[in-house]
Amino acid sequence: MSLEFLIIDPQNDFSDAPGAALPVPGASADAERLAGLLDRLIDRIDDIHVTLDTHQLLDIAHPIFWVNQQGRAPSPFTQITVQDVEREIWRPFNPAFLPQALNYVRALRDHHRYTLTIWPPHCLVGGWGHNVIPAVAGALQRWEERRHARVDYHIKGHNPWTEHYSAVQADVPDPHDPATQLNVRLIQTLEKADVVALSGQALSHCVANTVRDIADQFGEDRVRKLVLIEDTSSPVPGFEGLAHQFLLDMQRRGMKTVKAAEFLN
Repeated sequence: MSLEFLIIDPQNDFSDAPGAALPVPGASADAERLAGLLDRLIDRIDDIHVTLDTHQLLDIAHPIFWVNQQGRAPSPFTQITVQDVEREIWRPFNPAFLPQALNYVRALRDHHRYTLTIWPPHCLVGGWGHNVIPAVAGALQRWEERRHARVDYHIKGHNPWTEHYSAVQADVPDPHDPATQLNVRLIQTLEKADVVALSGQALSHCVANTVRDIADQFGEDRVRKLVLIEDTSSPVPGFEGLAHQFLLDMQRRGMKTVKAAEFLN
């Protein structure tokens, strides 16, 4: 049996450690359980894929990008609608960016994606928040040492013009940026596995969007190879309903869920 892990954004800024920009309650304990599972299955795991949310300060989903009519930036977790941008209740700091920003929020609406949410600056490249949570980083290194293999890292989110919740593709792919388009290599690699174990943060956003996109690319007959390690992933506070709906939807499609201590035990 070919076993692969896909670990989505297991980074410090999504932990609940002091200093995390977007703390997910329970994420540090999730990481400890995941690390223990990776160590237990170290000789059975054929490949490990890890996605890394990667941003710089200037980003369409960060406060610095927007100002209101008084010249003030939005607070984190502000939601910016199409009407807000059309009426210039919120506008880009650079007026020349208005047409592209308006096209973006319209595309989010038309594609039935999330309303643009302003997040605290997080996972800034080169900083502590971008690093993998130490418990998981240690387990990944032990797997590399034991198996003489390399963890397969995937950068997502670096394009400042689109959100990239899913590790498979951006919410609004940029036709000029291949990094925002469908990650065919990752999909094709996972398709060859017999079992794909899923983990990471956060369950309500990046995990949910990634798994839905993978399932859509796999087709319904292959969704059953997806197994979510349920106690190694937690939702963003206030978005528990999204996480619950994701689990219901994917279980109906054939995805399995299991606790870390029970998986392949």
